[in-house]
Formats: sequence, structure tokens, C-alpha cells
Amino acid sequence: MKKPTLLVGAGALTLLVVAVGLSLRPGTGPVAAQQSVGPEHSGPAVARLGNQQIDVPELQSVLASLPAETREQLRGNRGALETWLRSRLAQKAVLEQADAQGWRQRPEVERQTREAAEQIVFRDYMLSVSQVPAEYPSVAELQQAYDSGKAQWVTPPLYRVSQIFLAVNDPQNADAVRRQAQELSRKAQAAPADFAALATQYSQDPGTAQQGGDSGLQPLQQLVPAVREAVSRLKVGAVSEAVQSAAGFHVLKLTAQQPARTATLDELRVRLTDALRAQRQEQIAKAYLEGMLNTATLSIDGAELNKVLE
Repeated sequence: MKKPTLLVGAGALTLLVVAVGLSLRPGTGPVAAQQSVGPEHSGPAVARLGNQQIDVPELQSVLASLPAETREQLRGNRGALETWLRSRLAQKAVLEQADAQGWRQRPEVERQTREAAEQIVFRDYMLSVSQVPAEYPSVAELQQAYDSGKAQWVTPPLYRVSQIFLAVNDPQNADAVRRQAQELSRKAQAAPADFAALATQYSQDPGTAQQGGDSGLQPLQQLVPAVREAVSRLKVGAVSEAVQSAAGFHVLKLTAQQPARTATLDELRVRLTDALRAQRQEQIAKAYLEGMLNTATLSIDGAELNKVLE
């Protein structure tokens, strides 16, 4: 079925990425694979596959490691969470088979395990020696960063759009759906105040129909191209003709518009602080590595290097 919404949707993709990301926690890397995959467990099972299980502490640990917003999304999306459970159990079963065949002792696997362990130790140690002072950035430093980058803080114009969407699931029905959309457009243009009621009654977009077709404020770039073009021509309060997209027909009403503006420092404070701290940590880490190079005489044997490159 073609996608009915106004937006180039990201919700489903986000949850899919989350599910895939979760499937890579813990136990998919060469080092993580060293954990026990046998029947030793520390709590009641949430899910089982043969003699493998995911217990409550393991699942709680995974959820606790996620950002709060992502964690709440998963709590409300049983399908994404069950996708991770299935993937994790499958991984445990595969690791069990690999252990039974002595796969961990293969030279190539042992080499990759050592390399991965070195990277984990290096990364973790570098984080410990490149801690940013808690008071950074200061109020003055934050203000300076904001002022110097003001051209980057401009938000685009925002449009609040309502729609009545009619899907075209069968190309042979396109003309009939078009006529219905045109009739709804005429009704809405004659009585714009009735748009919400018409959207609730006729719109086939479950994401907006119950809100009277309202899709909230968004920049034009987030709208599908056909809708974007139509909205850009509307005045606030006006209703469009029937607009065809790849998914069906849209009748649109522009209910509000906000001009482009520069975001305030208060709006950017958290993101700007995080960016400055990340930048400072990178600088501290770089200085630490350079200092290590200066603690002893560095020599490179060009002849031996050439042999490797030949």
C-alpha cells in the first residue's frame, strides 16, 4: 500500500534502526562474544529459544543503556522490542554452535578478538584521560559560540497544514478517487471552517484524521514534493484543489505559517553545550596523543617500510 501521509515519514525507519541497533548489543562483536551463551542465567526468562534465554537483567541492562526517548518508544512498540529479542536469541544459538566447533580458538578469530579488545581498551582509556571540566563551557564561552555561528541558527519557515487524504490503492479507481477529492475540495473551499470535520469524516490518513487533518508545524522540505508545491502557493486559511501524489489525492488547508527566524540561545543551549564539550574532549585527546609521541624519540625505518609497501 502506498504511504498516505503528508510527511516523508521517519518514525518507522527510526524504530527499525533502533531495533537493528539493539540487535548489535551485547554479544555481536568478537570481544562481546566471549560472554557465556550457555544456560547460566540470573533471572526469569523474558524469551527462550531451545536452551538459550534472555533474562530480565539482560533486557533491563539493554533498555537502561538507551536514551530516555528511545527507551520510551520501545516500551510502546512491542514489535520493535520483540524483533530485538528474536535477533538476540538467534545470535546466542549461533554462538553456541560456534563454541561447540571450537570457533573461538581459530587463529583469525583470536586475532580479531585481540584487535577488538585493544580498541575497546584504547577508547575507554582515552575517554578517561580526556574528561572535560564540568564547568565548561562558561556562560561567556557559550555566548561567544552562539554569536560566532549565528548564521547557522536560522530556522526555515514553518507551515501548519491540514489535509484530507484519499488513497489510490488500485490505478483503475484513480478517476473515481480524484472526483471524490475534487468534491471535498469544493466543499472545503466553500466553508473552510468545516475542513476539520470533513477531514475527520473522510480522510484516510490515520495519523492526522482524528486531529481534523492537522499535521502540525513543519518546514516545506519535510512534505512530499506534490504537497510541498501546493502548500507553497497557499495563503493562510486557504484550501487547495485536489493534489495528486504517488499515494493518492490530498486536499490541503494552510492553517498557520511562521517566517524564518534565528533560534535563541536558550533554544540551542543544550545542543550547543554538548557540541562544545565534544569538541573540547577531542582537543584534549589529540593533545594527549601528541604528548605521548613527544615522550621519547620517534624513528621510522624507511627501508623496512619500503619493503612492506613493495
